Amino acid sequence: MLLFVILNEFLPESRAISKYVLRKYAKSAQDDLLREGNPEEAAMVDVWTEVEAHHYLPAMAPIFYECVVYPARLGTTPNQKVVDESVEKFKKVLDVYEVCLSKSMYLAGDFFSFADLNHFPFTFHIMATPHASVFDSYPHVKAWWERVTERPSLKKISAHMEIKP
Repeated sequence: MLLFVILNEFLPESRAISKYVLRKYAKSAQDDLLREGNPEEAAMVDVWTEVEAHHYLPAMAPIFYECVVYPARLGTTPNQKVVDESVEKFKKVLDVYEVCLSKSMYLAGDFFSFADLNHFPFTFHIMATPHASVFDSYPHVKAWWERVTERPSLKKISAHMEIKP
């Protein structure tokens, strides 16, 4: 799991590598975060993984870099215009997530999957910024995030995710 977070923290295009690791090291059906034993569930995991890659991450990434990475690594202050524009784009994405999560506990259904896990690294860092308050307007998204972060494995990993200068 730590390898997954490291890969996705620094290499967002590493989804294929993450899937490989999950397939290779899954010990049982309950470890199947890709839901490969059920074609319908697997398809939903794939859909939400693509949604994250093409909509969630592009809307969130500028906020992440401006508010987390650049200040920590470069000592700069956030470009507020970039942040404000990205927050508005991110809200439109969260509108869709809110509808989905009003119907199920997790993104791909009522089970935790790779789709949820894939959202963890960047969202974790955004939640440490003043822009975490965006989630307050989306009660189902906020409840989903709370469920995700309550998982023991993600609590353990969170302790090692600080971005240092």
